[in-house]
Amino acid sequence: MNNKTINEDRIVLLESALSKASMDNKTVIIAIVNKAYVEGDNGKRMLDLFLEGFRVGEDTQGLSSHLLLVAVDQTSFERCKFLWLNCYKLETDGVDFTGEKVYMSRDFINMMWRRTLFLGEVLKRGYSFIFTDTDVLWLRNPFHRLSNNQSIDLQISTDNFNGDPRSKTNPINTGFYMVRSNNKTISLFDAWYARKNSSQGMKEQDVLQGKIKEGIFGELKLTVRFLDTLYFSGFCEDSKDFRAVTSVHANCCRTIDAKVADLTAVIRDWKRFRSSRSFSNSNQTSAISATAMNVYAQVNAIPMLNGMNFKVWKENMEIVLGCMDLDLALRTERPTATTENLNTNKIEK
Repeated sequence: MNNKTINEDRIVLLESALSKASMDNKTVIIAIVNKAYVEGDNGKRMLDLFLEGFRVGEDTQGLSSHLLLVAVDQTSFERCKFLWLNCYKLETDGVDFTGEKVYMSRDFINMMWRRTLFLGEVLKRGYSFIFTDTDVLWLRNPFHRLSNNQSIDLQISTDNFNGDPRSKTNPINTGFYMVRSNNKTISLFDAWYARKNSSQGMKEQDVLQGKIKEGIFGELKLTVRFLDTLYFSGFCEDSKDFRAVTSVHANCCRTIDAKVADLTAVIRDWKRFRSSRSFSNSNQTSAISATAMNVYAQVNAIPMLNGMNFKVWKENMEIVLGCMDLDLALRTERPTATTENLNTNKIEK
């Protein structure tokens, strides 16, 4: 089998994998895994933690069907298939990406560049995507915080947010970002990857940061949004508000063991937060129900009107009816406005 046939087969397999995972608007969620991320001591695997985030997050369960796991070795590919996920085996042309790649090691840098090349290929196939590292926990649906403005080409996370979503001085993090497929973003990835051989010892994130300083966004007329760490949090600058945080990235954390330990703690705290909030909501509902029961008890306690007690009867009746209106407002959705009730004349007392 010649190289042309092999490449054609790879394209067919990639297109099939993207199509299966795609949303209706040709958007996919992409994560890359290797053997080190699907295996672990004492049953703790990075991939399992990553997937648990989808299970315990808010409005995230359905997103896993749009997740494409890109495996760089046979072990991670088989694990992906075992979990019945959308899987794609990325051929690495003899390069071994199976073991743990310690941050900034040569193998780590090579794997990051291979990732960049692959993601550029996805854009060329017409698919937009969210790329996420597997050490990012999705605690809430990120699409609720990401802009759906079609004119925004790239939305990218930051290690430290400077307060301005348009400021190019924000230090980027390529562990989580959303890209729309168009000629501008394809050109960005081509120019980015073209710097690989002239950037020895630099990871792709640092190279992109350098190109931002050189003005590549302006040259390509890209519209870019830098994401607030209040919502897209990380260990470099964690969110201070569990009520707002969308994702938590184990950045500024070098080894897989350290990431697993810290993200396990995040999952534990998240479950406690959700449990305490559910308890609070339950108490609030119980209080409303108790109020309703008290109201109806008061109805039975209204004295019978006998011609001698009108003032007392009226006061009790107005109080009870007012409480019943409040109870109705607390428990019943406001009716949808229609052309009939919009123009209804108010009845004057």
